[in-house]
Amino acid sequence: MTILLLIRHASNDYIKENRLAGLTPGVHLNEQGKSEADALARRLAPISLHAIYSSPLERARETADAIAQCQKLTVQIRHDLAEVDVGEWTGKTIKELGETDAWRRMIAQPIGFQFPGGECIERIQGRMVKAIDAIVIAHPNQIVAIVSHADPIKIALAYYLGMDGNQFNRIAIDPASVSVLIFGERGPVLLRLNDSGALPSFEPEKKDA
Repeated sequence: MTILLLIRHASNDYIKENRLAGLTPGVHLNEQGKSEADALARRLAPISLHAIYSSPLERARETADAIAQCQKLTVQIRHDLAEVDVGEWTGKTIKELGETDAWRRMIAQPIGFQFPGGECIERIQGRMVKAIDAIVIAHPNQIVAIVSHADPIKIALAYYLGMDGNQFNRIAIDPASVSVLIFGERGPVLLRLNDSGALPSFEPEKKDA
């Protein structure tokens, strides 16, 4: 059994402004985000993590670093955990995009939609699932944290829950939240979703000798 903590990075100014950061470099945690990351690290302190993986983007790495310092671990970067490449929509606000037909199509039926000059939903799902499956295989009977971004986490959760991919936006993932998937013999089981409270120790099952 592998216990996976899917964590969204903490707050930054793009979130505050309802602006799409996409793959923009140099988007760091703001003061609120730094406080959230520190609080998150304290929440996870009672849990014995075996590894921490992160998106390469600064806001995710800074959140992962706060956890890693508390856990005395080294953050492992995986580019397939990165934010959605929204292409020409990078830097635009949700308010201005919400008035376009393309945005309405994306909300109504994400599957088959490609961000102008960016990724399609199927590619995001494919890279996230490939990364998570590889991490699960590499860490049997261990607890692992993954720090990524809202939409990639929602898309991955929809896949493992067997949801219609067009419905992934029905899942809410807040900054610095933790969603917990347990991968065991019965397949993935969702134990926590968008959690911002106290977490149990999540001790993996120990097989009889």
